[in-house]
Amino acid sequence: MKSHATLIILAGGASSRMKKTDTSNQGNLTQEEIKQANERSKGLISVGKDKRPFMDYLLNNAQKAGYKYIYIVVGANATLFKEYYGGKKSENNFHGLWISFATQHIPKDRVKPLGTADAVFQAIEQYPELKMATYSVCNSDNLYSVAALKALRDTNSPNAFISYDRDSLEFTKERISRFALAKLDSEGHLQEIVEKPDLSLIDEYKDKEGKLRVSMNIFKFDGIMFYEYLKNCPLNEIRNEKELPTALLNMIRDYPGTAIGIPFSEHVPDLTAKSDIMAVKQYLEKKYEKLDWK
Repeated sequence: MKSHATLIILAGGASSRMKKTDTSNQGNLTQEEIKQANERSKGLISVGKDKRPFMDYLLNNAQKAGYKYIYIVVGANATLFKEYYGGKKSENNFHGLWISFATQHIPKDRVKPLGTADAVFQAIEQYPELKMATYSVCNSDNLYSVAALKALRDTNSPNAFISYDRDSLEFTKERISRFALAKLDSEGHLQEIVEKPDLSLIDEYKDKEGKLRVSMNIFKFDGIMFYEYLKNCPLNEIRNEKELPTALLNMIRDYPGTAIGIPFSEHVPDLTAKSDIMAVKQYLEKKYEKLDWK
């Protein structure tokens, strides 16, 4: 199967948790960092060397993994994204990546965007060529490794997600306990995603390696197969949003065995809240002496 080269990055969320006041974790942040956290999309917070935004590092890893066409889904005000990554709506050349912007519009009866499935659906409606394409999707506030991004390009499965070993994630136990678990069959195909499973039954969710697996919202999709499930994705009853895992689960109920979990055991730096900023800065300083663009 020919590798795809398209990556959709989701950056149109409301960043609600990042904007929350958290006095217990803000003491080690500068006033400028707090200001950026309150005002910017999370991927644009300057946590890197020379005050480069977090998303530079994700784009750098995407380039090294072989992606060429990047679609960034942004909110209505994308001025700062365009200052960093190109002033045109589409095909901005950023270190050899061709970057286009899609806008996730908010319905008139809501104050927040409608969720990750809606973000991808709106991107496809604005760039219809994606409807027929194979593409990867990921968050803008997670730093996925080159290996993980490349694994999605290399798999022969039409749909896939990175299936992280829960114990490899360097988050607090309380935070990890909130992650939904992915249930896989003996061949690694996704069967179910279970939120807040009964702890007495948790062994039932271990894979053949005895690991509990979680998704960190990094997927590969067959655009033709997935489109109708994106278009008709129902609202999550708890969060009142249209979410990619819901659309994916609806699809595999009709097409079982078409989405594989690719096992990975590594940490994924995350920029969800102000308390994450210092840890991400220290990670980037340690792991990235400089951004090495090909």
